[in-house]
Amino acid sequence: MGNHLIAPSILAADFGNLKADLEMVNNSEADWFHIDVMDGVFVPNISFGMPVLKEISKHTQKPLDVHLMIVKPERYIKTFADLGSNILTVHYEACTHLHRTIQEIKDNGMKAGVAINPHTKVDLLSDIISDIDLVCLMSVNPGFGGQSFIESTYRKVSRLKKIITKGNSNCKIEIDGGVSDKNVKKLLEKGADVLVAGNHVFKSDNPTETIAKLKNL
Repeated sequence: MGNHLIAPSILAADFGNLKADLEMVNNSEADWFHIDVMDGVFVPNISFGMPVLKEISKHTQKPLDVHLMIVKPERYIKTFADLGSNILTVHYEACTHLHRTIQEIKDNGMKAGVAINPHTKVDLLSDIISDIDLVCLMSVNPGFGGQSFIESTYRKVSRLKKIITKGNSNCKIEIDGGVSDKNVKKLLEKGADVLVAGNHVFKSDNPTETIAKLKNL
């Protein structure tokens, strides 16, 4: 315990006062900024695109963990590298040539992540687990913030941890969706490394303190 990373999800921030929320994360015990990019096609919602990410990157002092919930993400790999992304995560379900996409992300100087939706089996990642730096397990159905945590996620974390160990991989397990103080401890016990927290952080009375509590569990 204690070595896990916290990645506040900027989708839950106050967009009318975004700079202040970014500075709060900079000054907190958070490790990464989690940025959700949605296209309204792969998921039924549209978030922010390149111009907003460009502005966000000017005010962030911690790694940008960019999660592409879009179709054909391979079209934009270089663009997101140029915008300052440190980790670029694409969806298993959105990539026809996943291995090629992972290599392209790495060739552009970023760490490569693969996200999987709640219905997708973690075993499908067995053959590429040694090639990826991060697996993002969606613990809600992607597209909207504020959803309830899906309980079967615990089993998926345990199974994925075994696959990572068997493959001698250094891949981190990231949990995205419905993360709160009610499930963090169990997620860490099962093997989670990175916790994405949106509403639980930004809708709390004291976000800095909430981040510290998540970090020090």
